[in-house]
Amino acid sequence: MCLMALAGPPRGAGQEKPAPYVPGEKLTYEVVWSVFPAGEVTATLRRVNGKPGDPFEVITTARSQGFVSLLYSVQNEFHSLFDPETDCSRSITKKINEGRRHKETRIVFDSGRKLAILDERDLTHPHDPPKHAENGAPSCVEDVVTAFYFLRRQDMQVGHSIQLPVNDGAKTYNVTVDVQAREPIQTPLGNREALRVEPKVFESLFKRKGRMLIWFSDDSQHLPLRIKFMIAVGSLTGTLRSVSEDTGGASAGPRAN
Repeated sequence: MCLMALAGPPRGAGQEKPAPYVPGEKLTYEVVWSVFPAGEVTATLRRVNGKPGDPFEVITTARSQGFVSLLYSVQNEFHSLFDPETDCSRSITKKINEGRRHKETRIVFDSGRKLAILDERDLTHPHDPPKHAENGAPSCVEDVVTAFYFLRRQDMQVGHSIQLPVNDGAKTYNVTVDVQAREPIQTPLGNREALRVEPKVFESLFKRKGRMLIWFSDDSQHLPLRIKFMIAVGSLTGTLRSVSEDTGGASAGPRAN
């Protein structure tokens, strides 16, 4: 339920324009399933150890609420590390609690060896041995969270497409993101001009059929104002409710799995 995750500047060569986000930024989304309030998603950006040159960490939480929580409880937390200069993901740790599904997954991206190293535990079967796999991957990839931050740095032009490699620990998917239109939308932050994009993630990164749309603010921040999934059981929409500053701004370091 974590509402996800490019012909841009050469990766590894640094970015010329200032980043549209800074450590301390916290995005809070209200989530609706069809017409029912479904929960809340937050994404907080921090700099590991708080020193220049240290990687950024995104802490993403998803919590179901109300009537939907009675049907299908969700309590997820993701920790993603990425290089602030290249936007390449370094690792992602996922703690998944969805209905009867409980697992912990950690993926480390070893750019030097061009590997995605996956370790996963099924918490519903604690006595089973953990899964371990090492799969080939490009030296620079995104995970489902850092992909949003990479997109925010891109020069989005209506009618153009962006190519983005996203890795799930087993395989790298070259996701095409079509920039479809510039249009006004209403949000809790007011009326905003937005760029509507469609990442082609279904029947590839996500095995099911469906569509995903994202509306980024048409300004220097490129805030993800709205994220919408259209799937067989209905539509799931996350709308940005607030942008605030997390006073911590730095984390103590990568979390161990």
